[in-house]
Amino acid sequence: MTAPIFTLHRGDSPLVVSIPHCGTELSPGLADRLTEEALTLRDTDWHVPRLYDFALEMGATVIAARYSRYVVDLNRPSTGESLYPGQATTGLCPTTLFDGQPLYRDGQEPDEAEIARRVEEYWQPYHQALTEEVARVKALHGHAVLYDAHSIRSHVPRLFEGRLPDLNLGTARGASCPEDLRGLLAEALKRADEKGFTGILDGRFVGGHITRHFGRPAEGVSAVQMELSQDTYMDESGPPFAYLPERADRLRPVLRDILDILSTWRPKP
Repeated sequence: MTAPIFTLHRGDSPLVVSIPHCGTELSPGLADRLTEEALTLRDTDWHVPRLYDFALEMGATVIAARYSRYVVDLNRPSTGESLYPGQATTGLCPTTLFDGQPLYRDGQEPDEAEIARRVEEYWQPYHQALTEEVARVKALHGHAVLYDAHSIRSHVPRLFEGRLPDLNLGTARGASCPEDLRGLLAEALKRADEKGFTGILDGRFVGGHITRHFGRPAEGVSAVQMELSQDTYMDESGPPFAYLPERADRLRPVLRDILDILSTWRPKP
């Protein structure tokens, strides 16, 4: 059941790239219930598949959502608990935008039964496919590396203070990948800094549900999350949220460096 829930391109390397928040489609009838601001889909991880299109040439498996995170957030636990207790965030089926504005018109929020249906129809198929692909490449290579690709506006005061660094790598504070791989990623961030990009390892974004759930180094699966500031490759100010090739072309070699590390790294015997 690939389309229309997600797109899937199978590769033969140990690397699996997940893009859970790039979708722009809405479930039937949902558009009529959303506010005008929500209909801009402002909180989408815009153009991330295009930004990482080189991953296919590298032999990576790439799975990308087709439906908006406003339908269901694929990077949240299906049970709905917060990933960042005590901090502002959005939920499994969000009812607010990142800036706190209402996502739904008055009285149009989903109830528990609707949330359960969305989990079954959209969340479960994506995660089932991701689980199968990670298992497939692990069977081929003896290990798998999952890269969860995201982007977000560089300024979202409700979620974080000031401007977000350009590159925000999360390893669940070291729990989702081995220490030697984490060290290689830290070195890649230093190289990115030399090219004019700021970066941080396990800062505000340490990795969401996908990273924390799949990242089990003792079982041969490593996982990391990348949260990019959108102004590094696009116009984040408002619709149509245009992709800016000149900016993107500066960033893409940095991202390729990181994916090269992940696809060529091997666990220590």
